[in-house]
Amino acid sequence: MNWRIFHRAATESTNTDARAGAPGDVFTADFQTAGRGRLDHRWESTKGENLMMSAVLDVADLAPERAATLPLVVGLAVADALRFAGEMRLKWPNDVLAGGRKIAGILCERHGDSVIAGMGVNVNQTSFPGEIAARATSVALLTGKCADVARVRDGVLAALAARYGAWRGGGLEAVLGDLAAADYLKGRQVEVSQTDDDAAPVAGICGGIAADGALIVGDVRIYAGEAHVRSF
Repeated sequence: MNWRIFHRAATESTNTDARAGAPGDVFTADFQTAGRGRLDHRWESTKGENLMMSAVLDVADLAPERAATLPLVVGLAVADALRFAGEMRLKWPNDVLAGGRKIAGILCERHGDSVIAGMGVNVNQTSFPGEIAARATSVALLTGKCADVARVRDGVLAALAARYGAWRGGGLEAVLGDLAAADYLKGRQVEVSQTDDDAAPVAGICGGIAADGALIVGDVRIYAGEAHVRSF
């Protein structure tokens, strides 16, 4: 991939900016006024301390169900790039964890013949709002020192180019072994809500990620939702 990087000091959302882009374009910002996570959850970041980035990826020739597995590939690439800070695990469908705490999130959105892969990585932020303070971490907290956000960006883009290339050539099966090795949920008792107000979430032992991107919980295959580890 020959990435073309477009940077703004502040923007509403890099995913919104990326709607005007072409495959290979990358949009970054020091600050977002309306950053979003999955299910329209708000994504907060301190100005200039973290990586906020959206890459435009071509899926024009791929079936929708194949394109739907791309968030897992993007998450794996982010985990690859952050392993200098410690062990990284993937929490289906879109979180990267370190020590059980969230260090990065992924938001992929289909736009025409492309997928906009939004990535938010906690790089140098060391203080988080009260409601997420116990669940978040950053490169700086893990390593005890600040990191160059641009170098983290370049590492993520290099890893994304490699993982995207493998996925384009062989589908999710090409990275399934690495996904399994990094899977945070497999073997745990989980509960998966398929909407914010899901009155009947699926609960059971997680059997891992299937070749079509589904999360296996008991004998149920789930293609979209938010998973939580159950504590007793």
